[in-house]
Amino acid sequence: MGVVDDYLRRHEAKDLLRFITCGSVDDGKSTLIGRLLHDSKRLLDDQVSALERDSRRHGTQGEDIDFALLVDGLAAEREQGITIDVAYRFFDTDKRKFIVADCPGHEQYTRNMATGASTADLAVVLVDARKGLLPQTRRHTYIVSLLGIRHVVLAVNKMDLAGFDRALFERIAAEYRALAASLGIADVACIPLSALRGDNLLEASPRMPWYDGPSLLQHLETVRVDRAAADIGFRLPVQWVCRPDQDFRGFAGTIASGTVAPGDAVAVLPSGQRSRIARIVTADGDLAQAGAGQAVVVTLADEIDASRGDVIAAAARPPEIADQFAAHVLWMGDRPLLPGRPYWLRIGTRTVGAQVTEIKHRVDVDTQEQLAAKSLALNEVGYCNLYLDQAVPFEAYADSRALGAFILVDRHDNATVGAGTIDFALRRAGNIHWQHLDVDKAARARIKHQRPRCLWFTGLSGAGKSTIANLVEKRLTALGRHTYVLDGDNIRHGLNKDLGFTDADRVENIRRVAEVARLMVDAGLIVLVSFISPFRAERRMARALFAEGEFLEVHVDTPLAVAEARDAKGLYAKARAGELRNFTGIDSPYEAPEAAEVVLDTVAEAPEALAERLVALLLAD
Repeated sequence: MGVVDDYLRRHEAKDLLRFITCGSVDDGKSTLIGRLLHDSKRLLDDQVSALERDSRRHGTQGEDIDFALLVDGLAAEREQGITIDVAYRFFDTDKRKFIVADCPGHEQYTRNMATGASTADLAVVLVDARKGLLPQTRRHTYIVSLLGIRHVVLAVNKMDLAGFDRALFERIAAEYRALAASLGIADVACIPLSALRGDNLLEASPRMPWYDGPSLLQHLETVRVDRAAADIGFRLPVQWVCRPDQDFRGFAGTIASGTVAPGDAVAVLPSGQRSRIARIVTADGDLAQAGAGQAVVVTLADEIDASRGDVIAAAARPPEIADQFAAHVLWMGDRPLLPGRPYWLRIGTRTVGAQVTEIKHRVDVDTQEQLAAKSLALNEVGYCNLYLDQAVPFEAYADSRALGAFILVDRHDNATVGAGTIDFALRRAGNIHWQHLDVDKAARARIKHQRPRCLWFTGLSGAGKSTIANLVEKRLTALGRHTYVLDGDNIRHGLNKDLGFTDADRVENIRRVAEVARLMVDAGLIVLVSFISPFRAERRMARALFAEGEFLEVHVDTPLAVAEARDAKGLYAKARAGELRNFTGIDSPYEAPEAAEVVLDTVAEAPEALAERLVALLLAD
């Protein structure tokens, strides 16, 4: 037992290296990992048997073993011979433990590659010796640098198919070192190899005597990876509040940085309340000290209100708090990122509402050139300004992955649509504060003897929105009510005359009008907004600006054929002729409301009757 115990202790003490393999399609990433697992004798007998059987059924190497099949587990990948998902594998040697993520090479799966890179310490970037650096090589290297990986191995693969040409290898290595240097990656090791034949994989290859560096495995076993985050002090994002009984209240989470001990002074952010650590609790008992990477439950000496999403930090060096940031964003959604559209942002353990207020530029990840952009498409990277609906504690990503990285989530279907890294807080946000006003909305409403409301008319062009809104305002004015109509065409003559009809401009069009409508309701008015407003996301954004019950979505429900037959302005005819681009209902979509407060059928009833119904609804309140 002593020998076994000694072996287990040595195994537990071994360092863990997380690395990814990436590069262009068919550069040999899966083959490299498969051969690494096989030749390092880390496969069980049944795994070897299954590999031999799968190689006969699905392999691409004739009678030889197809090592890529160890990693390409998805049926679609085996049929196409490519990697689609991120495949994770664990293996170890006598010197180190490893978790490797095999990332897809196709451009459309760049978002998957970013997922694998987000937790890696090192990247192995493969290139085919016959092809050299390709656009996807540059794209993956850019994302590696963006996600803070500072140790890279350039694996120049398939040297056997390039005649083991030393000059070719050195030319590719020099070109890649220049690329890495331009992206701030200082530690680059270049290794010539053949993953399929095993050259320079585990041991030095006699077929490349001119190369005197380490093999790939030797480098992975010995490379010194500095995992220490910037010296920012203790940070514990609270994952949940642990309250098993009335006598215990602890805060659970994984320490993101620094160390902590009982008695240390801490602050709970964003509230700023202060206390001291009373205990550090684990399943194995209390600890005298805990550090980065440990999952713990801490208790505080004082009764402080803290919950999931808060950060417990060293009181002497707390993180900053802000609600506006400059950040890099990698877009992962099939629909484009549009400034002004509302999303959920998750940072650490906290979720808040967010908008991209401005895309400063898009980055061409092939050339690193900065390009003007109004939106981001799938797999594009942009440098953006973000606005959150509440301030959050954060760190720059360069100092802390845990508190400097975030994801963006679609509010409609909760799909992850973006990932980003915080650069810095926008300082101008700290100079703006709400000015208290003695006369409030309630006072303005009382003097007008009415309840302020926003009626948001939405529907196709020609549906009858403006006609009905105009009739409602006439009737309310005759009854002594104070109103205002915000009409889509009229607003584009002034406030929004700088906007076109692209999806990005439509989002900004609605954002501005919604803010104006909110101010008018605050002034005590009944405001009637008549806009096509084709996207549900923007209508939800507008609704969120108002108090409960102040916003009524009115769907003027008119079939496209009927609206087009009316075509009083001749717009549909121009759109059909190709003279008007991005016209709703023709070459731009209209997303009908799913749960509007009022639905008006303009085919079944006359505009006057529909207007009277709305007036009656308002007067009933």
